[in-house]
Amino acid sequence: MLKMSGMQCVRSNLRTIRRAVRLAAVLARRPVDGSGAAGAGSGGDGGGEHAGERFSHARTVVGVATIGLALVAADHQYNEKRFFKAAGLGNLQEIRRQVEAAKEGRARDGGCADRRHTLGWTALMAAAANDQPAAVAELIRLGARPDLQEKYAGASAAAQQQGLHPLEAMQRREDEFCASMNSRASFLGWTALHYAALADSAGSAAALLDAGADPTARDHAGRRALHYAKDPSPTRDLIVEHSARWEEKLAAAAAEERRRFPLEQRLKQFIVGQTAAIETVAAAVRRKENGWADEEHPLVFLFLGSSGIGKTELAKQLARYMHRDDPAAFIRLDMSEYQEKHEVAKLIGAPPGYVGHEEGGQLTRALARRADAVVLFDEVDKAHPDVLTVLLQLFDEGRLTDGKGKLIECKNAVFVMTSNLAADEIAQYGLQLRREAEAKAQLRAKGTVTKHGEDPATPEEAAGGEALEVSRTFKDSVVRPILKRHFGRDEFLGRINEIVYFLPFSRQELLTLVQRELVRWAEQARARHAVELRWEGGVLGALADGYDVHYGARSIKHEVERRLVNQLALAAERGALARGCCVLVTAAAGRLALAVRAPRQTDYTPLDLAV
Repeated sequence: MLKMSGMQCVRSNLRTIRRAVRLAAVLARRPVDGSGAAGAGSGGDGGGEHAGERFSHARTVVGVATIGLALVAADHQYNEKRFFKAAGLGNLQEIRRQVEAAKEGRARDGGCADRRHTLGWTALMAAAANDQPAAVAELIRLGARPDLQEKYAGASAAAQQQGLHPLEAMQRREDEFCASMNSRASFLGWTALHYAALADSAGSAAALLDAGADPTARDHAGRRALHYAKDPSPTRDLIVEHSARWEEKLAAAAAEERRRFPLEQRLKQFIVGQTAAIETVAAAVRRKENGWADEEHPLVFLFLGSSGIGKTELAKQLARYMHRDDPAAFIRLDMSEYQEKHEVAKLIGAPPGYVGHEEGGQLTRALARRADAVVLFDEVDKAHPDVLTVLLQLFDEGRLTDGKGKLIECKNAVFVMTSNLAADEIAQYGLQLRREAEAKAQLRAKGTVTKHGEDPATPEEAAGGEALEVSRTFKDSVVRPILKRHFGRDEFLGRINEIVYFLPFSRQELLTLVQRELVRWAEQARARHAVELRWEGGVLGALADGYDVHYGARSIKHEVERRLVNQLALAAERGALARGCCVLVTAAAGRLALAVRAPRQTDYTPLDLAV
């Protein structure tokens, strides 16, 4: 027998019901006894009684037909409760019927088999949580994706989001998902494989893994499905086997990407200058990733240099490179918030009996989610000595015990500390290195013959891309005594793998910074005000003159805002910048001037913004 779609079934039943309605109408016009002589010899009252009976009979038939029509139509409309209960009970016929009904209803929220429950889960998750391997396989066949993540954050959060009472949300979770799971708890980020592991459903796990489910996917707490599997169990063995294969594939893909796109190349796309710092960090990370480092200790860096020179940005880009832009893999802690002794509890969690014990610490919570994260301790020199003692244990053993006594292993993490200690000394030393490099470049340029009449490179340009090397004498005689005097312990400094020096920008690097800042403002002017912003080459040099070695790239940003953006804002306030116009920025004697070209005109008109 040929299978009919949902709408074909509806049309067939509609035709049947229409025939029943027509038959009822015919019956209403015929005698109730079928003799063909209704009312003969019975008088007028008898005929009226028979007519009333015929009318009542017809009305009953029509009513029944109408109810039947409503039931048939309802039976072929998508019903959320029936869909998810069918997934939990393993009712394959009902699952197919509901998916077909969702198709006819033209569902817009993804694939029909992936329709989410109002409170956040999918039918595939419900089937896996209730140990229904056949339902899991059928949903996958119907197009369900195995790696969708749960959005149910607990009864209270779900109720608030949907405008329900928490008890109603709990009841729906139990009825339409799984009665054996805690409906109060948050399951954010769980996949169907997480639920299969918790339910110890080897069949469901096998179906999901065969369909391409990622066994390394993490939930909101940073845990993989393997974390919830019973030990020992066939489900656990299955996940371990697929995890090993998956990680091998990821490692091979990452190795190939590193060969094609080395870390230095990635960092130089986002970091201006600091060639020596980039090369030092990249070499240490390469040793760790390729198995040529001490596996018993995490990788620890100390970034030294002036403010606004790229220390924090280098740590961010390192995390993006190592963990494929996963935001949870970068942990930033401002150590100026840990200047008091009691704030150690805020870092690792309060001990039992103290307020906040159940919440845990900022660092321990983050490392529990991603033990291989890049952790940035910003301005570490401002932290209390007791906090440094905790960090010493972390750097030395690669493990940390939180306030609850739980041990967190983080030997695969990368720890980066930044500090402004010795910033002035490093800045002055860097400027001296720049002058020496420019002098050497000038001597080399004197004997250089240009080709085809090209202008020779300036000393600044010739020395700008050179990696300046900080001498061992300067490190030992100037920087290390400052660090030892502040931290007061050699063992803390001894656990640092690399002390990385960030030197002041060269003239060419400053021009690059100004160019990037102007491009950023040009994009904002186009997006927000429909104004095109252009500039001449002399503008870069005029703005670069505002560089302050103590504030790094921030001084360039502030200079652009003070000298250019302020003029643009004033011109807009006076009505001189209409939408669609073009602004040209020029420089003369170190001063910036604006000229405006109105839409559909060819000439620029200088702006006089004097008060």
